[in-house]
Amino acid sequence: MKQFKLQAFLSLMLVMVLAFTACGDNKAKSEEPKDENKQTESEDTSKDSEGEENKEATEGSEEEANKELKPIRIVLDYVPNTNHTGLYCAKEMGLFEEAGFDVEIMQPPEGSTTQLIGSGGGEFGISFQDFLAPNFASDNPVPVTAVAAILQHNTSGIMALKEAGIKSPKDMTGKRYSTWDLDIEKAIIKQMINDDGGNYDELEFVPYSENLVAYLKEGADCAWGFYAWDGVNLELNDMEIDYLPVKDYLPSADYYTPVIIANNEWLANNPEDAKAIMAAISKGYEYAAENPKEAAEYLLKNAPELTKELAVASQEWISKEYISDAKQFGYIDPARWNAFYAWLFEAGLIQKEIPADFGFTNEYLPEK
Repeated sequence: MKQFKLQAFLSLMLVMVLAFTACGDNKAKSEEPKDENKQTESEDTSKDSEGEENKEATEGSEEEANKELKPIRIVLDYVPNTNHTGLYCAKEMGLFEEAGFDVEIMQPPEGSTTQLIGSGGGEFGISFQDFLAPNFASDNPVPVTAVAAILQHNTSGIMALKEAGIKSPKDMTGKRYSTWDLDIEKAIIKQMINDDGGNYDELEFVPYSENLVAYLKEGADCAWGFYAWDGVNLELNDMEIDYLPVKDYLPSADYYTPVIIANNEWLANNPEDAKAIMAAISKGYEYAAENPKEAAEYLLKNAPELTKELAVASQEWISKEYISDAKQFGYIDPARWNAFYAWLFEAGLIQKEIPADFGFTNEYLPEK
């Protein structure tokens, strides 16, 4: 109450001072000789100028306020992980807003992200070239297109504890292999082992377990995993492993995993928006490639449930793979894309041949 009274008193004194000053100014002005016509003209010109400036400022602020960000949905393939870090960098660095978009990064609901994007449940999503193959080989493929590769090379492979003695694919003969029970997976493993001089038929299959740390100790001799997460996690648990990248033993298996896909109809109707979004995403991944520690913090901010030690170590490893030996982030090499799909058809894994250069494009990537 005392403070309020003091403020009221000071306000009253200020009004009195201003009033007194105004009176003094008016008196002084009334004593000065003046050209009434000239003064009126000057005042009118000043008012017009001020009015125009105020009008322009008001219109500018209104235009800025009315400029709405366009909503864009990006649907992940799984829970947030270091495959997705560039998206979160773009979000936290304000790159999406600068490009004029309000981007929502969504975890996938039940079902396929590919199906969701194709049906218009999102503009962009995360998928994999191998997962897209059955769709592209069907008579009525879901209308999606891969618009960028998140990793330039297939970073998955066979992981085995040192004591299992698996130094090359042939050494898997007679061992226990933790399988996802996928046709493509088994076909790749079969060719890797047999081409190396082993016997695929003697491989013992056991069900896959996401807990590779525990499973490789007790349930299996080897498993297929992604090094950026599984391999790094094994290292953090002081488990020495032998790692056999599939691309080193079967060049056709150097497919793109994961990729960013987009809805075909949306791309056709919004080509410039697609380029603007991809430019922002590219900057996000370029930042993550150069600043893995800071990028990991952006990921953890959006996915605090992740183990910080694993997220930071994984980010350090995977940051080198976003661009790798490509000319820019996101580039898809047509030869490699086509070679994988040709191999699938020759191996009888898809019933319909996928045309060359089908299902992907580099046209929405920034020009370099």
